[in-house]
Amino acid sequence: MMQKSGNMGKPDQKDLNENMAATQGLSHMITDCKKLFQIPQDMMLQLCNSCVPADAHPLSLSELMSHSLQGKGKNFQVYLDESIQSLLKESSEKFKGWLSTPGPRNTELSCRKVGDGHALRLWKVSAEVEAPPYTVLQRVLRERHLWDEDLLQGKVIEALDKNTEVYHYITDSMAPHPRRDFVVLRKWHTDLPRGACLLVSMSLEHEKLQLEGGVRAVVLTSQYLFEPCGMGRSKVTHVCRADLRGRSPDWYTKVFGHLCAMELARIRDSFPVLKPSGPETKI
Repeated sequence: MMQKSGNMGKPDQKDLNENMAATQGLSHMITDCKKLFQIPQDMMLQLCNSCVPADAHPLSLSELMSHSLQGKGKNFQVYLDESIQSLLKESSEKFKGWLSTPGPRNTELSCRKVGDGHALRLWKVSAEVEAPPYTVLQRVLRERHLWDEDLLQGKVIEALDKNTEVYHYITDSMAPHPRRDFVVLRKWHTDLPRGACLLVSMSLEHEKLQLEGGVRAVVLTSQYLFEPCGMGRSKVTHVCRADLRGRSPDWYTKVFGHLCAMELARIRDSFPVLKPSGPETKI
């Protein structure tokens, strides 16, 4: 460019026009990336396929209520209480038998296989957070927008009792991945010994919520345990197993656990780090 211009190293007008056109083209690709890299409809239909067997798909709330009334199966409270007891039992046994794996800084990541015949592993991640258990629970329950940068919308669909509800949220993804739609039944407790709290969730079908776009993800298990660890801090443990649809079993083995760890890291980082105050120094 300097040799062509011959004018103090300045580019000529043609070079400037070409650079401007390239910049505008790149800007257009960034702004309209979702349109440029849109997934064809036939491929979207393939994304509805799941890594879990058909009998593992979530029941609807009406089906769970009907089963309970007719005595044909468990009601939704039994499913949630079983998840709670499983989490408390694992915690009392110090989560023995989990395989540790490298994770993000200042987090502990591990996994284990589940003997139900399909490939998805159960992942566990823990980290310390600069807030007491109840505050962290509220951050996860009611303040997802403060730590989930992919959240598009989230709302409570139905409150079943004072600590059980149906929650619906939608997350965005980098193009060309589609949006993911979650409908979960969740229950929490704030009256555990030493001020600990917990939250358990599982996917649910709901007649009021029809899938309008993207794919419906399935949360098989999501368990949070919030334990005090001194000085107003908490140790948060998240156990999760989910089918986000459109992913291979190998992806869940190599990537999904790290996504869980990064999510917990974002929850942790949404709280300011309090610096210890030392004795006042007088001059």
